[in-house]
Amino acid sequence: MSTGATVWLTGLPSAGKTTIATALAEELREEGRRVEVLDGDEIREFLSAGLGFSREDRHTNVQRIGFVAELLASHGVLVLVPVIAPYADSREAVRKRHQQQGTGYVEVHVATPVDVCSVRDVKGLYAKQAAGELTGLTGVDDPYEVPEDPDLRIETQGRTVQQSAAAVRALLVERGLAGDAPAATGPRPTAISEPSRRGGGEARERGQAGDAPAATGPRPTAISEPSRRGGGEARERGTA
Repeated sequence: MSTGATVWLTGLPSAGKTTIATALAEELREEGRRVEVLDGDEIREFLSAGLGFSREDRHTNVQRIGFVAELLASHGVLVLVPVIAPYADSREAVRKRHQQQGTGYVEVHVATPVDVCSVRDVKGLYAKQAAGELTGLTGVDDPYEVPEDPDLRIETQGRTVQQSAAAVRALLVERGLAGDAPAATGPRPTAISEPSRRGGGEARERGQAGDAPAATGPRPTAISEPSRRGGGEARERGTA
């Protein structure tokens, strides 16, 4: 049986979390890997329908998602979780649950700046907040605690979805969590590792100007966050 693990992609609304998770999931499924993407909107609708957006409710929502993710991962599923999870203590509690159960877990910070996210504005949340139609938008008028020591930090602006997904996959290979799927063919972006307290380092994808000739053709389009129900963020205020 393949090794299961949870990959939690945290970041601001419209950072690109769901887009990266979807691209990676499609690639791994084509290779026969068991993969699930826990979409934030669907969790809110079916598992956390009674919860609001207070700190306590956001924490509860994240713990519920973490429980389901660990359960699936413990049975050999690679679980991709593109959910904001704005509070550090909530994210750490999920990590500890996985550690206690001996289940693989990595945290990926999709570190797209808020000014880039507000331009993408996949669901119009930033526009609504600016117009005074919405309050409690994560990273704007509600807190987002930036991960201090993620397993991987990706800055999505100026790179393709495939490059970002490849960075996550490279981390899984490094940690021995890629499972039994065959290695993908073709060149892969080089991840530059930085020391990390969790061992294995924070692999930070950087565009190195002198490493390779510039790609020809049209510039990559901005990463958006589609999902089966219109994006990975909660319909109001951002997921979790």
